[in-house]
Amino acid sequence: MKEGFMPAPVLAATDLALRLRAGEAAVIPTDTLPGLAVLPDQAQTLWRLKRRPADKPLILMGASVNDLLHEVAVPCHREVEALAERNWPGALTLVVPARDGGAGRYLNPGGTTLGCRIPACEQTRALLQISGPLATTSANRSGEPASMTAAEASLVFPDVAQLGPQPWPQPSGQASTVLVWVEDGRWRMVRRGAVIPAGVEVLE
Repeated sequence: MKEGFMPAPVLAATDLALRLRAGEAAVIPTDTLPGLAVLPDQAQTLWRLKRRPADKPLILMGASVNDLLHEVAVPCHREVEALAERNWPGALTLVVPARDGGAGRYLNPGGTTLGCRIPACEQTRALLQISGPLATTSANRSGEPASMTAAEASLVFPDVAQLGPQPWPQPSGQASTVLVWVEDGRWRMVRRGAVIPAGVEVLE
């Protein structure tokens, strides 16, 4: 560690939520990889921090299915609920039609879909219960290896506050599986990850 390096501040969920509401980003643990998070209307902050083009959508994480369904178009609610019952919290991201005028316009500018997930990390779900759903992405610069620990994320983003207490639970290091809704009963797998859901027709 270089001389004079100051680690990122580590804050309790209530204090970190205040920073998020003030427009700041945060580094959070998840069951897969550490993530960067902001309130949905601050999504541009994540693309700037990652040095990543805004044509790569962000993921909306929430504490409950109802929180996420509020941002999802009604026709696919039933199927999202069915998959959520079996696989959330967990490493499954569902990309579904977004509600008009909702968070999708920030996380996927110009697009019509929204990726949603409830992480299997109790600590982050507690934050999400306070903050509401957050726009998220992995805690690394675009094109660079993913941060695997809070310390690694702090080296990349030294000015971004982190969720405490630490140390965090060990993440799997494996990205979530991503399913895209095609039509009733049919999903397309665009990334095979930690969870392979049963009971649905999945196209690859």
